[in-house]
Amino acid sequence: MIPPNAEPIQDELTDLDARISALGADIWIGAEPTFTDRYSESAEWLQLALGGEKEARAAELLRDFSTSLPGCALLRTIGRQYPGEPSARWSLGVLARRDGAALWQGPPDPLLVSEPCALHDIEHFSLCLLEHCAARGWAAETRLGATDWRVVTRCDEHPIGIDESSAALCFRPALHSAPIPAEGLRDELAESGHFLLLLANLPDAEGGWPVVELPAVTDLANYAALLEVVAEAAKAAGINGLVLRGHPPPLDAGMHWTSLTPDPAVIEANLAPATDLESFYRVNAALFSAAESLGLYPYRLYYNGGEADSGGGGQLTLGGPTAQSSPFFVAPHLLTRLVRYLNRHPALSYWFAPDSIGSGSQAPRADEGPQERRVELDVALEQLERLDAPEAGLLWASLAPFLADSAGNSHRSEINIEKLWNPYLGARGMAGLVEFRALRMAPDAETLAAEAALLRALIARLMHFPYDKPLVDWGKQLHNRFALPWYLEQDLRAVLADLEAHGLGLGASVTARLVDDARRELGHLEWEGLQVRVMGALEFWPLIGDVTTQQPSDSRLVDASTTRIELRVVAPEAEGLDGLKLQVNGYAVPLRAEYDGAAPVCLAGVRYRSFVPVHGLHPALPAQDGVELVLTHPRSGNALRLSLFDWHPRGEAYDGLPDSRAEARRRRAERLVSETVDAQTLPEVREAPAPAYSEYCFDLRRV
Repeated sequence: MIPPNAEPIQDELTDLDARISALGADIWIGAEPTFTDRYSESAEWLQLALGGEKEARAAELLRDFSTSLPGCALLRTIGRQYPGEPSARWSLGVLARRDGAALWQGPPDPLLVSEPCALHDIEHFSLCLLEHCAARGWAAETRLGATDWRVVTRCDEHPIGIDESSAALCFRPALHSAPIPAEGLRDELAESGHFLLLLANLPDAEGGWPVVELPAVTDLANYAALLEVVAEAAKAAGINGLVLRGHPPPLDAGMHWTSLTPDPAVIEANLAPATDLESFYRVNAALFSAAESLGLYPYRLYYNGGEADSGGGGQLTLGGPTAQSSPFFVAPHLLTRLVRYLNRHPALSYWFAPDSIGSGSQAPRADEGPQERRVELDVALEQLERLDAPEAGLLWASLAPFLADSAGNSHRSEINIEKLWNPYLGARGMAGLVEFRALRMAPDAETLAAEAALLRALIARLMHFPYDKPLVDWGKQLHNRFALPWYLEQDLRAVLADLEAHGLGLGASVTARLVDDARRELGHLEWEGLQVRVMGALEFWPLIGDVTTQQPSDSRLVDASTTRIELRVVAPEAEGLDGLKLQVNGYAVPLRAEYDGAAPVCLAGVRYRSFVPVHGLHPALPAQDGVELVLTHPRSGNALRLSLFDWHPRGEAYDGLPDSRAEARRRRAERLVSETVDAQTLPEVREAPAPAYSEYCFDLRRV
């Protein structure tokens, strides 16, 4: 379903697709949207991956999303198994042809059937399968009640064994196949080219559903033929609903495979990569619409009006139709240019990022690790750029040590290349893919499509136009200057201008989505002809405790007790800011003068401890009970006093969570109380200790 207000952004995405296509750039883009129940306080929606009703909710989401892919097959496949977990996680998927032709024409999955199903005669189903195999010239052998095989598999939480109520059907799609040895089991069967199908009934409270467990098949043509045979046999057996489960399907550029899996606090959708932005948006619009109708959201709203993403991130992955045709191999210097570009534009690291950022986050920049690594990264880039076409293995081996966190974890990096050409992960790691991880989950399909447009345009720009600017050693500015939203926005607009200059401008609607910072705004007002705005700024929370023991876990412990805000004052002309002064909790704080185009701006950042954590740094440091900002101007005898509270100004309880983002914005604005006072009544301003002052921020923790 396409939202009714989506037409302008759709037109701009289609136009950008055409310009990228004209460059000859084949850039596929995939996403991993994550959704949560923002009203629930159950563990599976706050921090755990498994439990509760999450699997049932995911099944409903898959059911509704699958209606956007006619002729698809619903599959319940074996998910990933993580250290410390007793079994593989569940995984629900939908497989469809990209050309729109039907892949599955058999009985629907029970998720799509309203009436209950009676237990079926598995022997009759097996005989029907044999008949349809024989019609194709496939040799087959069936064993009914063959308990001597001892074939047991575990899929989800339901073991299927070969007993008198189930059947094993082994066949090979070739004439004159040799007999299958009873002791063959799965690995030997796969090596000999045989398929092993397990048939059973999956009982439920109202009857039962026939189940076909699909084997591991590496050839897509064989897999599609297998689905066709199962569909024909099931219809011939009179089955009106069928469960397909087992191993994930093989894939190629002609298939769309989307799976839903559990992750801490969220359901994660691993979407099939899109060939262009138009199809990317169309698929995501259908998914977001289905999720919202089921009470699943890509964001969270807090009682005090704070906004956060779902908690699972919103990574985007770029590659090509095949590993070999990945843009990172078609243009071998693309990756080195990308590393240089992101180094020089911190907005691409922080503007779209989730709350936890910096060296201890899930997606640190290459220059947020030890300082000596930046020098070695420079050497690595120079070595690669001296070659006309560095081969895939060298490209990965040269940059993998730097595109990782400080512990060497390559999965935790803003530019994640663990699946570019990584021989240690086998075929899964040699896929020509680069993942951008420094992205919070977008609040809607339009914003996600805008972010995809930005990255796809950036890749096209770096593929076809040189970029060899030297790395910048940002030093302390990285976590101070670029903690303030104003500087990030100026940097982002510089990126957008660069794309425009190279014929890859994004359009007004896409740009508006990208630069929107309403979720950061705590309040705005006009005073003495000046526009005053208070924004939530970025904070770089440190990891605490024994970090090495936290590595394998789903999440790591950080001290999130420090909050940073930005005060922004804009005047219609430069003279309007002359003599403007700021006090923070009675201390004099200098304002930085900048220009926003032609408009002069005064800025200040303020840090303070907003709560005392159970486990954290500085146990003797108390929480700051609100922040008071006072502006004075020589042309006025009055002062503007802004009192910012982290909770309701009168300490009142909120009547439940906000029911909308608009209500969340209202509650945030309510927490900023403004009043005009006589400047003569203000207490004498104090000077804070020198350590409290830095070039871009005043730290109340140090007064």
